[in-house]
Amino acid sequence: MGGGGGGGRDLTPDELEQLQDKARKRLKQGDRPEKRNVFISFASEDLRDVNLLRGQAKSESSDLEFIDHSLKEPIDSKKADYIKQKIREKIERSSVTVCFLSNDTSLSRWVDWEIRESIKLGKGVVAMYNGTTPPKTLPSAIREHGIEPVPWSPKDITKAIEKAAQDRG
Repeated sequence: MGGGGGGGRDLTPDELEQLQDKARKRLKQGDRPEKRNVFISFASEDLRDVNLLRGQAKSESSDLEFIDHSLKEPIDSKKADYIKQKIREKIERSSVTVCFLSNDTSLSRWVDWEIRESIKLGKGVVAMYNGTTPPKTLPSAIREHGIEPVPWSPKDITKAIEKAAQDRG
C-alpha cells in the first residue's frame, strides 16, 4: 500500500502558471528595498536637476524608487515661520531627507535648516551630488553631522536612502 498524501486535486496548467507568476513577483519584490517616503532638500537653482531625479525615481527602468514629499513649488509667503511650518509638515511625512548638493546649495536660505530639522525630527539624511566630486562648500549641517555625500547613481542613492531609513532615530 502506497502512502498517498492527503486528497485534493491536481492544479490545472493555468492555475500552476498563476501561482508561478505570484511567486516570481514576490521573489522579485524581496530583492528591492521598501519604497521610502523622501523629502528632497535643494537650492532653487537646482530645480531642473532635482526634477530629473524625481523622474528617475518614477521610471520603471530605474533602480531608484521613492515617494517624493518635497516642495514642487516655492511657498508664496514672506513669513519665515509659515514657510518653516509648511516645510516641516513635508519632512514629517518622510522617513529620509535627500539633500541635492551643488555649488549653490550652501548659499540656500533653507537647505541647512531643512537638514537640521530633519535630524531633529529623527529622519535619515542623505547628501548626493551630480558629477565626479561633491561641491567644495557643503551646508554646515552636512559637515557637522558627518554625512558622507554619495554620487548620483540610482544604486548608490537607493542604498544610501535605505541605510538612512534603517539607521534613523
